[in-house]
Formats: sequence, C-alpha cells, structure tokens
Amino acid sequence: MQQIPVSLWTLVAGIVVTAVSIWLGQNHTLMPVQASQQAPLVDGFFNIMFTIAIALFLVVEGTIVLFLIQFRRRRGDDTDGVPVEGNVPLEIFWTAIPTAIVLCLGIYSVDVFNQMGGFEPAGHPHSSSHVAHIRGSAIAATLNDTAESTTAPTIGIGASPQNLDKPADLVVDVKGIQYAWIFNYPDSGITAGELHIPIGADVQLNLSAQDVIHSFWVPNFRLKQDALPGIATELRFVATKPGTYPVVCAELCGGYHGSMRTTVVVHTPEEFDSWLAESQIAQKQDLNQAIAVNPAELSTSEFLAPHVHNMGISAATLESVVSGQ
Repeated sequence: MQQIPVSLWTLVAGIVVTAVSIWLGQNHTLMPVQASQQAPLVDGFFNIMFTIAIALFLVVEGTIVLFLIQFRRRRGDDTDGVPVEGNVPLEIFWTAIPTAIVLCLGIYSVDVFNQMGGFEPAGHPHSSSHVAHIRGSAIAATLNDTAESTTAPTIGIGASPQNLDKPADLVVDVKGIQYAWIFNYPDSGITAGELHIPIGADVQLNLSAQDVIHSFWVPNFRLKQDALPGIATELRFVATKPGTYPVVCAELCGGYHGSMRTTVVVHTPEEFDSWLAESQIAQKQDLNQAIAVNPAELSTSEFLAPHVHNMGISAATLESVVSGQ
C-alpha cells in the first residue's frame, strides 16, 4: 500500500486549520454589542488577531500532540534519538512568518487608529454647537458651580477623516474625581452624573481629572481614554444604537476604584430633546431648595413648619405654642 505523501497531509491540515480559525475568529461572542461607529473598526481588527491566534494555537498544539504520538518511546527501545543540531530553513520560516504577521497587524492597527480619529485629537475647531433634535427623561444635578469648560485637548481620539475640520454636534465636559464622573453640558448649563447623548450625533467629550489619573471606558463603544490631572484629553465618537451602556473607570484610581461606574444613555433625537428640556427646568431650581440646610441654623418654628400637616395643627397654633415657650 502506497504511503500518503507528507506534503498532502500538510495541505489537508492547512485547509482544516484555516477553515476552523476563520470560522471561530468571525463567529465568536467575546465582545459586547456594538453601539458606536468606531466599534466595527475595533472588532474587525480584533477578529483578525483572534483568527491568527487560533491558527497559531492549532498549528503549535497540533504539532505537539502529533509528535507526542508519532515519536513516542516504544516498548523495548533504548536507543538514542536522532541527533539534530539545527535546521536553517525551518528557523528562517518560523522567524519570517511571525515578523510578517506583526508588520501587517501594525500597519492595519495604524489605519484603524486613523479612521477612529486618533491622528486628529487637536487642530480642529472645538465648538459647543447645539443638537437641535432629541428627548428623554432624567434628573439633572443642580450644582452649577461644578460646571467648567476645558481648554482644547491635544491628546485622545479626535474627529474621524470624514469629520475632519468639522465642529462636533454636541460637546460635553467630563471630569473624573474619586470616585465618580461629572458631565457638564456647556451649551445648556446642565450638570449630571450620567452621560446622555443622541443617536447619530457627533459627540465630543473633553476629559479632565481633579485628583488622580482616571480612564473613561465604554465597552460597547470600544473606546477608552485617560482623564489626566492638568492635561485635557478628548474622546470623539458617534453612537449608533439606542440604549443604556456602562461607563467604567479602567485605571486603578484608589480604594473604591471598582465602584467608579456610571452609564451612558443613547436617546433617539426626540427623547434627547425631552431630557434636555426637563434637565434645564430642574437646573433652574433655587439652590436653597435643592441643597440640604443645617437644622442648627433654623428657628424652632422653621424647623417644625414642614411637619405642621402631620401634627394636625395649624401654622398659627404652632406659632403660638412656640412663642409661649
């Protein structure tokens, strides 16, 4: 019986490895749902790296298993193994292939970084232009004194090549503090503890940190950018899927780093409009009504006034009782 050539076995194994690695590399469920224009770019790069990793794993581990079986020590065989001092063609091959892979992935990653806007974090007009479409519901914070506007960032993910030299549709100043994110909308004066944006809008986040380094990470957007004390950074993106997505601090920033989480809410334009209007109304409340008052600074009648109804007496009765003391 004629033996099957090694070259034919190698060809068949190569076809099987290629088919399996491509299928697994393109059909895994390792990544969360895509929710931004940048997400497919990152996922495409990840899928290629994952495909290559699977192929290398199958080749290396498959060869080890094959050699364990083919060249195992047989019973009664006490002879020495074949002396092998080196194989120059093989060494050139296993050096050249990884080198080519790394170079190709490097070039591809630079292209992805450029398409995401990594080469343009500064130099374009930074405008806090209005988003005149949008709706939703949320409770706005009423501490206006926390709002601040950052200088033009020079580090981060800026405008994509398609939006080069165009102002963002919505600008939000984001400050990281131990252990929370504060979002300020400079156009409307709204300050909130969670990020609200409209779907399809070109959003620019101006990031800063009050104390230590934080990292603003939205897994569903495939975007991450450090917030640095004293250095403005930028993150610009377009959300493509309505929903609520987690925002995680990805930089160890202290003892409660794990709890530094919030959410980004992607609205339809009508919903964002509604949220914006409701938040602006809430923002205009008298701060004395929104911030707690020190009870020690109140008179007895002022302290008891909110409880008159529950006590079943009138305000006049309460006043007479207090004045008679």
